[in-house]
Formats: sequence, structure tokens, C-alpha cells
Amino acid sequence: MINDEDPVLDDPVGRSLAGRHAHLARRVGRAATYMTDVATFSAVSTDPVAKDWADLAELLGPGAFADMFSCPALPPSSWEPVFTLEGRQMIWGGGGRPGQPGSASETGVVELGAACVPEMLDLVARTEPGPFWPRTHELGTYLGVRVDGALVAMAGERLRPPGYTEISAVCTAPDARGQGHASRLVRALTARIVARGERPFLHVAETNTTAIAWYERLGFTTRRQVIFRGFRTP
Repeated sequence: MINDEDPVLDDPVGRSLAGRHAHLARRVGRAATYMTDVATFSAVSTDPVAKDWADLAELLGPGAFADMFSCPALPPSSWEPVFTLEGRQMIWGGGGRPGQPGSASETGVVELGAACVPEMLDLVARTEPGPFWPRTHELGTYLGVRVDGALVAMAGERLRPPGYTEISAVCTAPDARGQGHASRLVRALTARIVARGERPFLHVAETNTTAIAWYERLGFTTRRQVIFRGFRTP
């Protein structure tokens, strides 16, 4: 494991909402969440008290889904658990030869914007890489690979705590797998993030051992284990 104790990575949602994603945030007191259709992630203070949970419940509304991502704090017992998933946070350790932005390694890689959202949503529906909504692309840069004009693979930037950028939504259409598209996209994103003076990181389900081994080959190392949790407000 990498000995990286930077505390911003222990609260990536909260630090993103308070920083580079502040323009995409909704807040009540010390509770925050993303705008509708951007992301479902919510955050409270790293040392939450009862008022913080009450503020988040007010912000989300009654009976609403609260995606607490990797927040270690648990809400009051009146919040209904929706899911619990073991995972790990991985951080790029300088290996995997990311190349340079715009280099030959990015041949065939295109940037995806608002006009591409219907195709992106379709690809996500077919591959299920994780949460992705109509405005998720506003979180950062999203890259794709097209074959005969059709979008067959994509990956992008999601959480952005100070000094770091998370790589997410890595997916490839079933009939286009095994051709290196995802590796090329992750390397292209890694190169762009490093060129900005930041460090790439990502999250993966603990049961997805194939993906973990693949990310390790691309230069990522486990920083810590996490537990992803979701709840429903009272």
C-alpha cells in the first residue's frame, strides 16, 4: 500500500463540494449534496452532530435517497439503510506510463460534451459502471472512443478534492472489449490529470478483483479499504 495520509482523500465528496465543485453544490448548514442530475453523493461534516444530519434531511427531503459514498459516520437510527458495499480507494503511484496529453497514445480518443449525453447514458445503461446522470459530465473531462461513429468506450473525471482527481465511469460496450480502449482512456485521463499537477485516484468494489488487478497494471495502488453506504431519510 502507498503511505499517503493526505486527509482530503478521506473525505473526497465533502472536499469536492466545498472546493472545485462548489458551483454544483446545494447546502444547508454543514450538509451538502450535488445538484439534481449531476450526482447523488452527499456529505456532512467529518465530525457530524445531530444538527448536521437534520440539515441533510432537510436538504434532501423526506424519504429521499442519501448516497453517503465512503463517509464513515453513520446517520441516526431513523434513517433507513439502503445498501452497503465494501470497496477500496486506489491512487496512482507514478507507474503505468500514462504518456503526455495529446500524444500518440490518445489516437482515436475524443472529448465528450453535452451533445454526447444521450450516447453516454446509453453506454452506461448497457455496461453499468456506476452512477451516471444527465449532468454528470459537468464534474470534469470525459473522454471516449468511437468506432464507425458509435461511442463504444468512455471514462471521465468525477470527484475533485484539492490536489486530486478521481477517474470514474470507465466502461466499454460488450462487443468492443478486449481491444485496449479502456486502458487507452485511463492512461489519457491520467496524463491530463498529472499534467495539471494533480494525482489520479479511483474507487472500485472489493469484489471486482479483475478490475483491481487491471488498475494495478495501470499504476494504481490501494490506499485504503472503504465502505460505500446509502440511506433513506426519515
